[in-house]
Amino acid sequence: MHHAHSKGGWKAGMSVYPDITFITHYMERWYGYKRFLIVDLDAHQGNGHARDHMNRIKYCIFDMYNHEIYPSDDYAKQGITYDIDASLCPDDESYLAKLREMLPIAFNEFNPDFVIYNAGTDCMNNDPLGHLQMTDQGIIRRDEFVFKLALEVHKVPIVMLLSGGFCHVNAPCIAQSIANLKTKFNLNTAGEERKLLSD
Repeated sequence: MHHAHSKGGWKAGMSVYPDITFITHYMERWYGYKRFLIVDLDAHQGNGHARDHMNRIKYCIFDMYNHEIYPSDDYAKQGITYDIDASLCPDDESYLAKLREMLPIAFNEFNPDFVIYNAGTDCMNNDPLGHLQMTDQGIIRRDEFVFKLALEVHKVPIVMLLSGGFCHVNAPCIAQSIANLKTKFNLNTAGEERKLLSD
């Protein structure tokens, strides 16, 4: 829902409510988190949450998107700390190389205490709206890298949101990536977590 903002859904982005803004608001209010890194890897600019998170003391937005497609929101760009044009690195290797170069800088410079990851899959090849050329294995490697930086390198909590993806290969790719993350980082399902707490 990254095109929606706190004053309403984005008029043409199929986003109904500002889920990322809800997360930052309530995680600060209920749990005291103060420094949020928003990593948006959807093929489209995350203009909704960028409009809601202009305070660069509390929020750092890393948005790697195709600058040649919707929504081209110039006002929202003011909220993006790291604005990277994914159209210049459309395939797996060039995309992952740029991500591995730039995302650690964002982590190191901002030092977040909470990470929100918008894991769009519309950057896959054959997607009719993203116009990038990543494979399913590229997406799996991308997601694993983001989680490794958060959980292993910087040891901060992360929430992953699913995002754009407009062709039939997106769903199995997402399922494979989540299964990989669960295995690589020993993540528990909600049911397993409840059992651990009860034990």
